[in-house]
Amino acid sequence: MAARGRYVIHLPVLAPDLVGAVRLARVVARWAGVLSSADPGETTVSAEDEQGVRHRVFCDLRLPGGRRCLLRADHDGSCTRRPSR
Repeated sequence: MAARGRYVIHLPVLAPDLVGAVRLARVVARWAGVLSSADPGETTVSAEDEQGVRHRVFCDLRLPGGRRCLLRADHDGSCTRRPSR
């Protein structure tokens, strides 16, 4: 049996552009956030033919208690667990 660790699920989707892909990724990540094994704060987006070039969807800073900020990656102001629209 394999050692217990972190694995990444890659789920290709169709989006018209990077903005649309990020928007869809935010929705899917928030939904998956109800699962204790999901880490939506680590969500990234890449073009299918440039998978090594990833664009972070959420801010990567951790808040007190270890949870991540749920605002967009380039947000202004203080970090928070409350999602922005």
